[in-house]
Amino acid sequence: PGLVTQLVRENGVSGNWVWWAMLLTGMLTVFFYAKLWRKSGINTDLEFYELRYSGKSAGFLRGFRAIYLGVVFNIITMAGVCLAGAKIANILLGIDQDTMLVISGIIIVFYSALGGLKGVLITDFIQFIIAMIGSVWATIYIIDLPEIGGLESLLTHPNVSDKLNILPDFSDSKAVITLLIIPFAVQWWSTWYPGAEPGGGGYIAQRMLAAKDERHATWATLFFNFAHYALRPWPWIIVGLASLVIFPSIESINTTFPDLSENMQGHDVAYAAMMTYLPAGLIGIVLTSLIAAFMSTISTQLNWGSSYIVNDLYARFLKPNSSEKEKVLVGRISTVILMIFAGLLSKYLSDAQEVFQLLLQIGAGTGLLFILRWFWDRINPYSEIAAMVISFIIAIIFFINGKLDTPWFELEGHWQLVIGVVITTLGWIIVTLLTKPTDENTLEKFNALIFDSESKFYNIGYKVLAFFLGVIGTYSFLFSTGYFIYGKTVLASGLAILTLVCGLLLIKNWKKIS
Repeated sequence: PGLVTQLVRENGVSGNWVWWAMLLTGMLTVFFYAKLWRKSGINTDLEFYELRYSGKSAGFLRGFRAIYLGVVFNIITMAGVCLAGAKIANILLGIDQDTMLVISGIIIVFYSALGGLKGVLITDFIQFIIAMIGSVWATIYIIDLPEIGGLESLLTHPNVSDKLNILPDFSDSKAVITLLIIPFAVQWWSTWYPGAEPGGGGYIAQRMLAAKDERHATWATLFFNFAHYALRPWPWIIVGLASLVIFPSIESINTTFPDLSENMQGHDVAYAAMMTYLPAGLIGIVLTSLIAAFMSTISTQLNWGSSYIVNDLYARFLKPNSSEKEKVLVGRISTVILMIFAGLLSKYLSDAQEVFQLLLQIGAGTGLLFILRWFWDRINPYSEIAAMVISFIIAIIFFINGKLDTPWFELEGHWQLVIGVVITTLGWIIVTLLTKPTDENTLEKFNALIFDSESKFYNIGYKVLAFFLGVIGTYSFLFSTGYFIYGKTVLASGLAILTLVCGLLLIKNWKKIS
């Protein structure tokens, strides 16, 4: 909610296209990769590397990526979530960042370490329901605040009326480039981002691999994308718009909450600030929903990261003959260490959008590789290592530059992303062409396991159709909800019908798709 609130306050509703565009990534995973991941029969997505590649380089890549993703990338992701949780706790509970991190860390580590993936899945499901109820109820109450004066007054307020467009202003070339062209032409297929990984991967792959079968994996991933992009955003968006009425600037937030430390300030804190207007009973439910969202995200990341450390590093390289008891212990210890480092790093971050940009930049240019490695036999371990190293170095250079009092150079975030994508993509393609491919025997076994006797492009037409139906249907539902809120009933009804048509066509062709 903090990121969405910040995007709405700074760029209006259309500012959300920087993450809405990732729906294409999600639907690509649903209809092209969910089945492939489930057919692989592996436990974590990093086992893929020794299934797809050969030799010592395959093993090295598995261990390298376990550290890169499970430790480094994971800590950065959790640090951003910890920062968001700390801002909420600071405003709603009056708890300082250190106290919040210690208390929440102990609780989350306890049930993540004891419950494993099944425990995380159950709590995730319950917490999603609590979070949705809390956010919707809070939104309804906030709209009726005397300061807001109802939905119509909110939508016509001078601070809000020019922020309502779902699409950016096409006369504003900068907005079109940053919010539509780069996200749709470059970002969605080229950038690895947690929860929106091109070709699947990370904790999305973890869920697909744990599914009962290929059909369940596909359905589950489809539901996740629909819930994430179509169901969740609008309560957050409305609160973000309402915050512009009560807190039109960062200064007004800081005046109301003078005890906020410097790294607690920012537009993203406006969501928590708005929650202070709720009555005692409701604020308890909303606070529970926010805590649920925080704990759900962190527990997912911890389970994902510790599974990499245990299965893909410790049990694979450090102690292959380790007992189940040892692996459980290593998993619990790694969970604690990951949480500690994430909490420490969160103290050096400033706001939700900074974290979002950093994660995008680290994954910039690696996405196409993860899409093609299932189909292009020429890709090898050196391709992946090159992609990760190049993108990470570029991201760190840009991040450090942005933190300097006197930067080495001035370059807006969207152009940083494009540069990262171009350099990284060219880099790993060159490395691919200059190094030897995986041996034929390994490739034949991989293709036989994943594709059986079918062509790699079997039923490609139906999969492409399903991809577009999923994208159009989800966007239609998202926009339909928005236009109903705006009072544009005819347009909203038309989009709702389009959502229904897309859904029916998907169901009709499901057997051919999956």
